[in-house]
Amino acid sequence: MDGIWHEITTTVASEFSDVTDVGQATRIVVRLTVAAVLGGLLGWEREHAGKAAGVRTHMLVSMGAALFVLVAQQAGIEPADNSRVLQGIIAGVGFLGAGTILKGDAESQVKGLTTAAGIWLTAAIGVAAGLGRETTAVLSTLLALLVLWAMPLMHDRMARASTRPRREGD
Repeated sequence: MDGIWHEITTTVASEFSDVTDVGQATRIVVRLTVAAVLGGLLGWEREHAGKAAGVRTHMLVSMGAALFVLVAQQAGIEPADNSRVLQGIIAGVGFLGAGTILKGDAESQVKGLTTAAGIWLTAAIGVAAGLGRETTAVLSTLLALLVLWAMPLMHDRMARASTRPRREGD
């Protein structure tokens, strides 16, 4: 009976041996946390704007993308071969984003494109974090937030300016 328990504990221990040192564990935690936080920021903006894909969706997409590239790195995949992993993420998330796009009754009424693009970008940010490119991930998130916040403000300001009655001499 002792032999069976020894074999069971040895097998369970070997199943959890993919992280060999504290440095590697820390790296995994940092990369996944960065992906979650940055995805959460984009999700918070989308949720705040009243969109269906919010904080949890963006966090999961970002963490999932980071995890795919992290696991590939841990498995020893060569950087050149990592392109297949990236292609799968890009296509899969593109399909996920397509589910957020709705076409209305009118031919020109399409909704959800910004949310779909945001989900796609969130996956790219997760990939950057997962590959250890945290600075790139943070800068991309800041630029995305700038686009999501500043562009509607500029659009509204321009729309108000174009509908304002013109005075003589303008």
